[in-house]
Amino acid sequence: MLLGVDTGGTFTDFVCFDGCRLRTHKVLSTPDAPERAVLQGIQALGLQGETFYLVHGSTVATNAALEGKGVSTVYITNRGLADVLTIGRQARDALYCLQPQPQPPPVPAAMCLETGGRLGADG
Repeated sequence: MLLGVDTGGTFTDFVCFDGCRLRTHKVLSTPDAPERAVLQGIQALGLQGETFYLVHGSTVATNAALEGKGVSTVYITNRGLADVLTIGRQARDALYCLQPQPQPPPVPAAMCLETGGRLGADG
């Protein structure tokens, strides 16, 4: 069984796949203790005592990095992808402007680290 959880600033979202059925659930986030919302969702989905793989994402952390708030962030990625944040093709104020003003990346280049990771399409 797979359980995906995204802790956001307002809501904590859940997606559960048991091999046959996909279920979703949403609870209010608890910013002072995010684990409370996660445990509440697990209980609401009836998964307490079950064995499952948990995949966790955090919209709160992503937004903090994108908005330049919070602590210093290190971006760890596969070899050859350290420049993805600097290139920033997806986030432009003027989408159709062919010469947009460069924006500072959400993580400085010196804090973008590469690892071996997956090197080919075959894994």
